[in-house]
Amino acid sequence: MTGERIAHEPAKRIRVDLATRPSRTRSAVTSFRGLAAQRPFAVAFAIVLLLVALVSGVISGPSRGIRLLFGTGYESVIDRGHWWSPLTSVFFVDNGAELLLALAGALVLLGFAERLMGTRRTVIAFLITSILGAGIGLGAQYLGVAGGEMWSRGVSELWSIDPFTPMFGSALAASYFAGPLWRRRIRVLGLSTVLVLVLYSGQPSDLYRMLAAVVGLGVGWLWRPPLRVTSWRRSSDHETRTLLSAIVGMVAVGPVITIFSGARFGLLAPLGMLLSQDVPTAGEVVDRCLLGDVTRQCVQELSLERIGGAGPVLVSLLPLLTLVVAAFGLSRGRRFAAWLAITINTGLALLAAWYYGLLPMSGQAYVWQWQSGRYWEVTLILVVSVLVPLAVALVILGHLRRFPVASRTGVRRRFVLVTLGSLAALAAFYIGIGWLLRDHFRPAVTLLDLLADVPERFIPVGFLRLERVSFLPADPLATALYDGVGAAFWIVVFVGAILCLRSASVGPTADAPERLRTLLADHGGGSLGFMTTWTGNSLWFTASGRTAIAYHVVNGIAITTSEPVGPPSEAAEAVAFFARMCDDHGWVPVFYSLHESWHPVFNAMGWHTMQVGEETLLNPSVWNTTGKKWQDIRSSVNRADRAGVRAVWTSYRALSLAQAAQIAEISEQWVQEKELPELGFTLGGLDELRDPAVRLMLAVDDAQRVHAVTSWLPTYHAGEIVGYTLDFMRRRPDSINGVMEFLIAQTAERMQQSAQIEFLSLSIAPLAPAAGRRPGGVADRLLEYLGRTLEPVYGFRSLLAFKRKFQPEFAPVFMAFPDPVALPEIGLALARAYLPSLSMREVVTLMRGLSQ
Repeated sequence: MTGERIAHEPAKRIRVDLATRPSRTRSAVTSFRGLAAQRPFAVAFAIVLLLVALVSGVISGPSRGIRLLFGTGYESVIDRGHWWSPLTSVFFVDNGAELLLALAGALVLLGFAERLMGTRRTVIAFLITSILGAGIGLGAQYLGVAGGEMWSRGVSELWSIDPFTPMFGSALAASYFAGPLWRRRIRVLGLSTVLVLVLYSGQPSDLYRMLAAVVGLGVGWLWRPPLRVTSWRRSSDHETRTLLSAIVGMVAVGPVITIFSGARFGLLAPLGMLLSQDVPTAGEVVDRCLLGDVTRQCVQELSLERIGGAGPVLVSLLPLLTLVVAAFGLSRGRRFAAWLAITINTGLALLAAWYYGLLPMSGQAYVWQWQSGRYWEVTLILVVSVLVPLAVALVILGHLRRFPVASRTGVRRRFVLVTLGSLAALAAFYIGIGWLLRDHFRPAVTLLDLLADVPERFIPVGFLRLERVSFLPADPLATALYDGVGAAFWIVVFVGAILCLRSASVGPTADAPERLRTLLADHGGGSLGFMTTWTGNSLWFTASGRTAIAYHVVNGIAITTSEPVGPPSEAAEAVAFFARMCDDHGWVPVFYSLHESWHPVFNAMGWHTMQVGEETLLNPSVWNTTGKKWQDIRSSVNRADRAGVRAVWTSYRALSLAQAAQIAEISEQWVQEKELPELGFTLGGLDELRDPAVRLMLAVDDAQRVHAVTSWLPTYHAGEIVGYTLDFMRRRPDSINGVMEFLIAQTAERMQQSAQIEFLSLSIAPLAPAAGRRPGGVADRLLEYLGRTLEPVYGFRSLLAFKRKFQPEFAPVFMAFPDPVALPEIGLALARAYLPSLSMREVVTLMRGLSQ
């Protein structure tokens, strides 16, 4: 397959006739009308939210009077009897930022629900979840206040206005109408979001939203359509990994919600408070100490000197960011990410237990006594804050087998050594430099003071708020040392974790290339199968070893180079097991460059397919250039004969040194003219010519000057070559016109003389749509855009037009993928696969060419 231009002249620039371009306003109006026609309720709700916000106040939100009348909550409904407020409260927002989020949520969440289960059901789900979500929550608050429960009493005076309550409820109801992948995403992400808000923020609106989501699941269950079962499902391990990843992400993001929301009523709000830099007052410390007579350290004098600056901020946030990295690795099956999450969560649990007095403090006797039953709720919250990260660590430890992707040999050991080494080195650096700068601290420090202070430099500031500050830096130099060592350590951990997660160990055995060539000789692998032998492919084999799949992993997308190579009887099983392997590694499998015969396999699996190009095929047995439509081909052949140019069928090893040098020169001239790199992936270059099985057809004149070169990849069956596929095409700038037509015609005539050659493929012009086919869905439009973007430089469409001169048969080529949600990632991965070495300078060159 080749995407190179046939002519040497620069590609024609695509120009846009501004007179024919519709105005942006008209286009926006048309798009809005189309959206309103398809999602009338979602659009209507968004308009109502906007109008209400404009009337009640966009910037600062509704006035107190409006909140008292239309907002919901315990005091509103129970004390004042505003029974309508659970429904009216969902039409208001707190401020302008929330309005933007609400508008987006209305169009996305409600629009999604409306598309899946229709307008009528969406309206019903909207009303039911609004009323029951708040209603059940208010009932729970009423019982809590009556029983003297602390949270219910603490939030009884809060008034809630929240448009997201029915949005989440409707989206969860609609999940029953989605496919298996979307259904899991909606539920995991939806429930994780509402749960983290309840646990870390804990306002009444958070409770109502979570209850609305649960009610939505119940409503959707009553309406659920018949279950559609396909023959391929993502593995249960993937489901578990996704859930554990969401949980770890919740533990990481939750404290940030507590820090920035200002609401600290949630069950896990203490964890968030620990990772903030707010120092409590002495009165708050005394109140906390009334929970139990833990140690006298609990009520010692608290230094209210706030430790600020970039260093403490980084030491507080980088552990959370490292947990986010671990969560991402968990979703991709990385064993290292599992151990990283276990270590950090265990550390958080131990630090929290130490801070809350559940573990002995340094130098203090440890005695736990219940002081008063009236503080049992706070004690429970603190205990839960310790047990949750510990439980997360234990759950991940119990599911280690579900994370099979190991790092490359030595990478994890190197990470541990670098982490421990940097900790020791930074600690020694702090002690040594601190001793030299001992007079730069107040009071002046001793060596023993520095040794005792070392652990605190690496612990988030929030965990140290009950610790008496022994000394503080007195100038910028000492401050940089005091705050910098901890930040430097956590930067090392964070960057090291990212590098370690990027080093998954996946690769073929040493004999894999030979095994692949044996399979190719026996089974062929289709007209594009020989591309699987190229350098850069990863190879995967079935357990039987009878089927191989070549693929590239680009940004988490595993793109196959062509069809599986193996017996047809094992095709469906090989595809399913390869998809499972990708799933275990956290990759999205994409089968690329497939022919029509593979459609039944992927249709049975419920995958999505789309055409990505057309292969042009010639039948040598009926090759004939007589007739008017062959005039261009005959003229090219005659022109070559008059110029004394002949066709030479050979291999790279048979070339003379002069011929090999000329081919390299021709290729280099082409690359320099483009000012962009050669395309890769399914497009061969100079290196691929050197394979002994690849044949070359050269255009050579009497002076042994090479005018042009084409390469032909073999296709086998039962050990015999049954066809050839065109790959490499280059010619000199000053070569005779029609030299490429001449070489292809001469190749076809040569193949006609061999009875065993069944086909001659002119390969595929990648990303060039079939004639008359207009882009349909999102996937089609995505690849249409990619092909259109690269067309001015690489000329895919002009290449396809060139191949039409040979009156070929057209065979559509498609790709198959399990999840349309990943299409943007697939498009980017394809672009990177074709242009793996694209530099920033070349990107600028490409964009400059597109703009002209």
